[in-house]
Formats: sequence, structure tokens, C-alpha cells
Amino acid sequence: MSSTAISKPNRRLPELTSAGLEATTAVTSYNEYNQAIEGSIAVERALTIYLDKREIVTLMTLGNHPELLILGWLRNQRLVDDIEAIKAIQVDWETESVAITTYAGIENLDTKLSHKTVTTGCGQGTVFGNLMEEIDKLSLQQPVLRQSAIYHLLNTLNEYNEVYKNAGAVHGCALCSEDLGIEQFIEDVGRHNAVDAIAGYMWLNDLGGSNKLFYTTGRLTSEMVIKIALMGIPVLLSRSGITRMGLDIAEKVGVTLIARAKGRHFLVYHGREFIEFDAVPEVKSVASSRGRGS
Repeated sequence: MSSTAISKPNRRLPELTSAGLEATTAVTSYNEYNQAIEGSIAVERALTIYLDKREIVTLMTLGNHPELLILGWLRNQRLVDDIEAIKAIQVDWETESVAITTYAGIENLDTKLSHKTVTTGCGQGTVFGNLMEEIDKLSLQQPVLRQSAIYHLLNTLNEYNEVYKNAGAVHGCALCSEDLGIEQFIEDVGRHNAVDAIAGYMWLNDLGGSNKLFYTTGRLTSEMVIKIALMGIPVLLSRSGITRMGLDIAEKVGVTLIARAKGRHFLVYHGREFIEFDAVPEVKSVASSRGRGS
């Protein structure tokens, strides 16, 4: 197990310890012709969280960014409010566990853990506490997003998804901005894990979300919108669809919600007034779309 220490001037950050793991493994499968096909599949691992020696929950993950995942999970669950309260995060893949140690314990931990909701996230996400109370206080400021910037980001994202390209069975999430493009891209077996890992990256690097855009390959459920809103990110983009509750929360807190985004197609479900349509595709005629001889 390797050790990595991260420090910044005038900030006390947790010591992180982990080990590199393979995200995919080679396997042989057989097609409908009984022919052997060599390929890869994603490696899913259990990781049980212990907070100050108390078992909290078990996450299913690829394990390629465990420290960021745990930091973001703690942040998004609002179990820890200040990163400097965390003394260490120690990942042990032999026991499939992670131990988080704080300097002074977590105030009102029993109360925070008393309400647990199993969400619709792939691999089943878990939300602790009444996060809707925090959602009720949020009102995000909306930036104007250019249509051409959406197309540029979608095109750039095609260069990522390495695990998905090799093995499938995973979701990818990206932290983006118009100026910097793709700032961080993470894949995991559940989209909620990838979101939490990016939240951990933002927390660790003291990044705000007001000028960011968040991309996910997964559907935009209430859990996804809640997480992104709590991260302070005003724009959520997905290649998949949305749920009614996800839309309701986006409308409540002011998240621009864009789904079914692939190629030059997308659907804006909320926040259309903040989209600058500067790259409208040419409208194809009905006749040309049918082809010859129709």
C-alpha cells in the first residue's frame, strides 16, 4: 500500500493512503456463434466506510479514486463540514475498507445518520440526513452558456470514457468550464460515486462551482440534481434522460438541466433562457431524411 501526502500553504489537509488498482480485467466470452471473444470487464469492489471507527455504509466502486470518492461522499452527505476536521483517510483493499479519522469527532453524528434513503443511483446510492433542508436554502446564479460551447464539450468528452470503451458497465462524470474545458473526468460503477469523487476533488482543491458545468453519462435523478446543487454548480448536462423529481428540484434551486445530449442534439428541460443559441444546426427536410425512393 503506497502513501501520498498532500499539503497546501496555511491549510491542514488529510493524509491520504491508498494503492493503485486495475479498473478492468481481461476475460473470455462467447458470442451467439459460440466463438471465443477476448475482452475486458470493469472490476467492481466493495469499500466499507468507517468514520472514527464506526461503520457507516458500504460503497461499490471501481476503486481508482478512493480518496476523492470518500472526501466527496463525506462532503455531499454533509457529515463533515470542514476538510480541515479530517485527520486521515486510510484505504485498505485487503479488508475492503476505508478508515476516516477526524480530530475532534463528528457533532450530532447519530442525528445525521438517523435518516437514510437508498436512492436510484446505479449500484444503489445512499443519502443520509435531510438534505432537502439545505436545498431549500439554495438559489444558484445562472451563467449564460453558449450552444457552441456545449457542442465543443461533447466533442471533447469523446476522448474520455476509457474504462467504458474497454469494458462498459460504468458511468463517467466530468467537471467542465467554458474556459478550461474538461477539468476532471472520473469513471465508476455508479454515477453517484463519480459525482462524489469530483466533489472530493473540488473540496481538496478549494474549487467553487459557480462557473462550472457538470456532465454525466447517467440519468438526471433527484439525487444527481441535489448533489450538483450542493456543489454549487449551476449547469447539469447528461447524455441520458431525466426524472420528474430531478426536474422539480432543478426548477426549485435554479439548475439549468440539459439532457439527451449527444452529437449535435440536446434537450433543455430547464434554463432555456440562459442558453445562447449561436450554433443552431441546419434543419433537414422531411424528404431528405426519408432518403431516395420514399
